[in-house]
Amino acid sequence: MIKRKLLQDLKDHLSKKEISLIVGPRQAGKTTLMMFLKKYLEKNGEKTLFLNLDIEADNQFFKSQELLVRKIQLELGQTGGCVFIDEIQRKENAGLFLKGLYDMQLPYKFIVSGSGSLELKEKIHESLVGRKMLFDLNTISFEEFVNYKTADKYHGNLQGFFEIEKEKTSHLLNEYLNFGGYPRVVLEETGKEKRKIIDEIYRSYIEKDISYLLNVEKLDAYSMLIKILAGQIGQLINYSELANTIRLSAPTINNYMHYSEATFILRRLTPYFTNIRKEITKSPVAYFYDLGLRNYSLGIFGHLYNPNELGYVFENFVFNLLLEKLRFSGCSLHYWRTKDKSEVDFVIRCGSKVLPVEIKYIKSGKLHIDRSLRNFIARYEPENAFIVTPGSSDSFQVEQTKVSFIPFWQLYDLKLPL
Repeated sequence: MIKRKLLQDLKDHLSKKEISLIVGPRQAGKTTLMMFLKKYLEKNGEKTLFLNLDIEADNQFFKSQELLVRKIQLELGQTGGCVFIDEIQRKENAGLFLKGLYDMQLPYKFIVSGSGSLELKEKIHESLVGRKMLFDLNTISFEEFVNYKTADKYHGNLQGFFEIEKEKTSHLLNEYLNFGGYPRVVLEETGKEKRKIIDEIYRSYIEKDISYLLNVEKLDAYSMLIKILAGQIGQLINYSELANTIRLSAPTINNYMHYSEATFILRRLTPYFTNIRKEITKSPVAYFYDLGLRNYSLGIFGHLYNPNELGYVFENFVFNLLLEKLRFSGCSLHYWRTKDKSEVDFVIRCGSKVLPVEIKYIKSGKLHIDRSLRNFIARYEPENAFIVTPGSSDSFQVEQTKVSFIPFWQLYDLKLPL
């Protein structure tokens, strides 16, 4: 069993009337999480009903809200209970359907899940304003991965494990950078079986989420776009250049990028700027939700050896970690580029304060501060700057800024000194 941090958040929300809406990548573990929650409720004497729109026998009850309510009342009675609805994106106008159920003031708690689609990302959120709490379930995080691999022995004290067991930490990081965090991939023991699973996941994503949900006809062109973007993690996205390469229009490329975000494959990161003449202001960069899927699209799943390639994936890894850390903080994450080629991987902005974060895949050797970071420090005078590494640590003073080399694991417990 891989324990998910989100399970406790869902348990805490059971007493709330709002719909608990779980969204995330296909096969990230949403159904499994719901089944654990179902067993937890039943163990505590609660009545439950589980319906999955991927199952034809369940799908028939979603022809109307009245029919579904009659089914719920038949199974749970009229006094209350918990209703689980899996794969809600299969329901046309799902947001309005759920809104109608909520507004009936029924005595039931609804827990709903769905994989990414335009319907789920846009219309459901719009229809359910004030009626739902959104829970994002990504693939397995590195913390969850390490807890699973160490049989939860260091749960609550992973910081101590990372600091003491540096060789094991390095080995686990390398495995995670290679194979990513899809639960079924993590659970398999051999590289061969992991490759079979990730192949199935990717094919399922293309055939169901992209072909069926989004009606993208040129599936080969879409796959090529994903492959190209996988090869340029953290680099500026040039829509015209992509359009020429894939032989599609720039607006179509932009639409496909939107599809990839809506289905939890990619995230676009926008630039930080204050000087429109000297700094990049529009072009985004892209990172992947799951590192294993990114590697698979390039044909290097489980075969990540090149230091430069490892550096790109480590940057993506830290990006995902930072996003999770900044959630609900009120801070935003950006990158920084100038037209004369200075760049900083990430800039955390909290109000008027900024914190530059550089990523360096350095395992040994002399630590140094690049010209680009020095240029950012000279321009914005931040109090602190971080350079995140797999394991190295040190600190330097650059003008009035404290520059700290820190191992990635310190980000988990670190209070950002903004």
